[in-house]
This record gives sequence, C-alpha cells and structure tokens, in this order.
Amino acid sequence: MKMKIKLLFRKQSLFHYILYFLISAGGILLDMLSKALAVKYLKGNGTFPIIRDVLHLTYVTNTGAAFGMLKDAPWVFMTISYIFMVVLPLVLISGQLPNKLYGVALSMVFSGTVGNMIERIGKGYVVDFIDFRLIDFAVFNIADSLICVGAGLLALALIIDIVNESKQLKNENDSHT
Repeated sequence: MKMKIKLLFRKQSLFHYILYFLISAGGILLDMLSKALAVKYLKGNGTFPIIRDVLHLTYVTNTGAAFGMLKDAPWVFMTISYIFMVVLPLVLISGQLPNKLYGVALSMVFSGTVGNMIERIGKGYVVDFIDFRLIDFAVFNIADSLICVGAGLLALALIIDIVNESKQLKNENDSHT
C-alpha cells in the first residue's frame, strides 16, 4: 500500500498538491459566496452599476452553459462537466503534469466546473451577475471566469511547452552539425 501511494504522488511536492487543493476549494467557495450575495442583494433589484455603461451587477438565471450557450441542450455540458469533475482531480493527483502552470490552470477549471454544477444540480440553473457592458457580452459569474482564465492558462502552458521543445530541438540539431 505504501508503495502505491508513493507512485501516485511521485512528481509533485506536497506544497503543490496543497496549492491545487486550495485553488480548487477557494474557487468553489468564492463562487458560491458571490452567487449567494447576488441572490440576496441583486435578485429583483434590477441592475447595480459599478462603472456606468461598463460594469454592472445584474441578477440573471442561466439554464445553459457558460455565457448562456447551449440552453436547449443541457445534457451536452452536463455530461462534459461530469467528465471534467472526475478526470481533472485524477490528472492533478497523478503527478504527471509537465509543470506547475498546468496544475494551477486545471485547478481553476475544476473549481469553476464544480461551482456551476452545484447550482445546476440543486436549482436547475446557475446564477449569473457580472454584467460587462462595454462590449456586447453575456452576463456571467465567478465560476465562468475561473473556467475561462484556467483554459487561458492551460493554453499558455501549452504554448510555453511548444516553444521550449522547439528551442531544445533546434539546440540538439545545432549540436549535431
């Protein structure tokens, strides 16, 4: 049993596992708290401008995916969300991530996925309240933001890996000539 545990946690330090857990748990708690505050203070009160015509707080319910997409096909994102909720923690604890940026990114995606899934299961909809009006944009919430920022960080990590691999291949080719 001890050998299996060592193999499971082989490439990351305990600090990184704690960091991934804290990002995940903190994201879920921040999302749930912000949604509860939106229900308490915004529901039925129209919109509250933070910066007029730029950023408002507006209570909206969303039966679709992030930013109101797929309202007519909830089974699609529910299935994807369930898969993410199972796969992402397994990837995080596997210790097989190429660098820590992947872990941070996946922790953010996981927390956003769980935050929205909790509401979808409990209420049948998600509370959205961040109303960015500078451009034509859907009202969204903290979980949506975590998913998008996490996906952006994941893309950044992949780009960094591709650049580093290209440099390494170039250096290897240069040393062979």
